[in-house]
Amino acid sequence: MSLLNEYIQKEQQLKQLQEDLQRLEGDQRLKSELEFKAKLEALMNEFGKRPSDVIALLDPTSDQRSSKAPAASTRRKRRLKIYKNPHTGDVIETRGGNHKGLRSWKDEHGDEAVESWLVRMED
Repeated sequence: MSLLNEYIQKEQQLKQLQEDLQRLEGDQRLKSELEFKAKLEALMNEFGKRPSDVIALLDPTSDQRSSKAPAASTRRKRRLKIYKNPHTGDVIETRGGNHKGLRSWKDEHGDEAVESWLVRMED
C-alpha cells in the first residue's frame, strides 16, 4: 500500500472516529455515567479512599475471587484408566488417550480390543 493510500485511509478512520465520539458526547447515558464517576471520585478524594477501598467496602468477597487460581487450573482432573494387556500382562495407567504404549496397543490390536482391556477407572 502506498503512503498516500495509507494516509487517506487513516484520515477516513479519524473522521469516522470523530463522528462516533460526537454521537457519544450527545448521549444522555454517557453524561449520566460521567457525572456519577466525577461525583464518586470527588467523594473518594474527600475521604482519602482508593478505588480498591471502595470495592472492598461494597463487595467484601472480591478479594477472594481475585486471589483464586485462573479458571483453567480449576478444571476437573481426568479419571485414571488402568489397562492390562492379556497377551503380555503389561499394565498401563493413564489419564489421557495419548499414552505412547496405549497408542501402540491400539495401533496393533484396534481401539475396541484395547478398550475391552480396561481393568478399572479411578478418580
